[in-house]
Amino acid sequence: MDGDTFWGALGLVLVLEGLFPFVSPGGWRRTFVRLLQLRDGQLRFFGLCSILGGLLTLWLFG
Repeated sequence: MDGDTFWGALGLVLVLEGLFPFVSPGGWRRTFVRLLQLRDGQLRFFGLCSILGGLLTLWLFG
């Protein structure tokens, strides 16, 4: 992976991460409060699912 691909991917992640709080700050805040109530194991599970989904996407389309 060259530098342009890395920085392009990082930029896309930042755009996608910023969409929800920009479009619906109240919804984002409520979601964040619910996330704070989850146990560590639950958060790790969602993190693992996110990692696996990202790796699958890279494998299928990369």
